[in-house]
Amino acid sequence: MTNQSLLGKSALITGGARRVGQGIALALARAGADVVITYRNSQAEAAETVRAIETLGRRALAVPCEVRSEVSVRAAIAATVSYFGRIDILVNNAAIFETGNLDSITVEQWDAVFETNVRGPFLVAREALPHLRAVEGRIVNIGSLGGMRAWANHAHYCAAKAALHSLTLSMAKSFAPEVSVNCVAPGWIEFEESAADEATRFARKTPMQRNGRVEDLAAAVLFFAAAPRFITGQVLAVDGGLGL
Repeated sequence: MTNQSLLGKSALITGGARRVGQGIALALARAGADVVITYRNSQAEAAETVRAIETLGRRALAVPCEVRSEVSVRAAIAATVSYFGRIDILVNNAAIFETGNLDSITVEQWDAVFETNVRGPFLVAREALPHLRAVEGRIVNIGSLGGMRAWANHAHYCAAKAALHSLTLSMAKSFAPEVSVNCVAPGWIEFEESAADEATRFARKTPMQRNGRVEDLAAAVLFFAAAPRFITGQVLAVDGGLGL
């Protein structure tokens, strides 16, 4: 991921302050892109991510954004264009992950997940579209294996990610031929704070005999960000075979 294939490009990553979003931001920066990240509550982490990107020799900016809000999304797009002059790559990463039994999920929980995980990517993509079309840019949505395989205790999350996968296909048709749109659907990603017993259980279930890492997901995003524009409308599972 250090072949500098994105030199001269500008990338916008929603929810890019920490965890998966941070890993994607750093991967694109290592490949040569200047990066804008959005955050909602993670201001301190966003500042740290900006500093890490700048140490790689790339320009970086952190912008507060509530992806459920048209006003907030428009302000974030305007800030990105004002700072970099263009948007070449949009990564819709901001999302809510929540556990809950289907029969006890409240309407408020259901709506919050759908508003962030589906409405958010729609709003950000719609507002960024004129700028992406101007440079024949790329959109990469971050889906989930849960959008392909139902999980009993994550019904609202799974349904929202399945909707995002479908939205990816609609975007690919609607935004062509100028903009390619693809989706990366990770399986179980292990973090430092992951419970050891749960990590072991998922690793044993995975044909590759290990859990996913942030760099696995980031590499897939980088592939779509730099791949030929003719590749569009794809939902790529990055799960080590967990979904087989």
